[in-house]
Amino acid sequence: MRISNCRSCNGTDLNVVLDLGCHPISNGLLASYGEAAVEKRYPLEVALCADCALLQVTETIPPTVLYQQNYPYFSSASPALLAHATTAVDRLVHDLRLDTSSFVVEIACNDGYLLRNFVARKIPCLGIDPAVGPANHARAAGIPVINDFFSFRLADALAARGQLADLVIGNNVIAHVDAINDFVRGVERLLKPDGVAVFECAYAVHLVQKCEFDTIYHEHLFYHTLHGLTPLLLRHGLQIVDAEELPIHGGSLRIRAARSGSRTERLNGMLAHERTLGVDRPQWCEGLATRTRALRDSVKELLLAEKAKGRRIACYGAAAKGATLLNFLDLGAGFFEYAVDANPHKQGKLMPGQHIPIVPPRRLQEDPPDVVLLLVWNFAGEVLRQQHAYRAAGGRFLIPVPEPRWVEPETFVGEDRYALPQAGAFVDVSLPSRLPAVSAD
Repeated sequence: MRISNCRSCNGTDLNVVLDLGCHPISNGLLASYGEAAVEKRYPLEVALCADCALLQVTETIPPTVLYQQNYPYFSSASPALLAHATTAVDRLVHDLRLDTSSFVVEIACNDGYLLRNFVARKIPCLGIDPAVGPANHARAAGIPVINDFFSFRLADALAARGQLADLVIGNNVIAHVDAINDFVRGVERLLKPDGVAVFECAYAVHLVQKCEFDTIYHEHLFYHTLHGLTPLLLRHGLQIVDAEELPIHGGSLRIRAARSGSRTERLNGMLAHERTLGVDRPQWCEGLATRTRALRDSVKELLLAEKAKGRRIACYGAAAKGATLLNFLDLGAGFFEYAVDANPHKQGKLMPGQHIPIVPPRRLQEDPPDVVLLLVWNFAGEVLRQQHAYRAAGGRFLIPVPEPRWVEPETFVGEDRYALPQAGAFVDVSLPSRLPAVSAD
């Protein structure tokens, strides 16, 4: 279904700023080549609402299709994400003085990667998630989970039972919900009078400035800025009281919202920066489409040159962002020999669109390619560190975003230090957030 009105403010002045063509569902992994014959593709465009400054995709795919029973994303597969969650919980427990008398609700809890930190502290919590597989994993970790989509209806039912929350967490979900007004209204209903909501999502400033086009896919309905989020939350009685930028996922935004409270100086500074950028005007996105095509062509040229030399090429990371990149490159069947992914729920399946077989990471040592395209460039540090043996044996990585970078084997100079020739400096890749020349932070 193509939208004609803004999902947030209902405005009709939507300006398409980027068209990536038709794409399959990015997390729609295929069980066999036979399924490729019936694989569907949908337009993938991004538009800016001139009335409320909200970036959003123009097509809505029903959530029952996107988050099917065999939804393959399990957050616990990433050590970096686990560490990020632990650090976030430590800080929230300290700042909000949470204890065994508190109650925490996480919307889109996935496999419990974050809530298990509250369970370990004996802080009562509840997870809500529509995906059956991840929800079952969370339950196995001792986390109570409601296997459903979050909505005002569900929030009202919980509130009626007295299950009001001191803290509602929504990491990487506020960008995924078509009925966004119902969602925010539900969050407000679920909070105690002095409760706090914390959201993390991809930050559109990074998307536009660093051409992170591969973060665009049909699950990501929105690409948020503070200017776009503020009127949405205010409409339902919530206001942003604090915000910060995070390096996770190539550059994320974390906000705290409550019914009342004073803005922090950090939030005021970020709002001022957004005003300087002009994020509430269509001109802000001018050139994004041209820069995106240029980046794609640069990556494509490098890979085709390698293939022309007879070199074998594989991918690392069967993530949704990787599917967007691969389908936009559209290099054809057989160009990539395989895609490595550490998530066992993805192994044995095929990437959507390009139908690349997904295999375990050990394949890089057992059947090493000459070149690996790093699809999960947002976790570059983690991957490069884990694949020390492959690199030491002569393997090369191509990091595609925000600009193509080779990580050559001969640049190895120590346990966690590699030189990027184009950047002209050594970088510490022990953590993703410490790749300033490569990652988006």
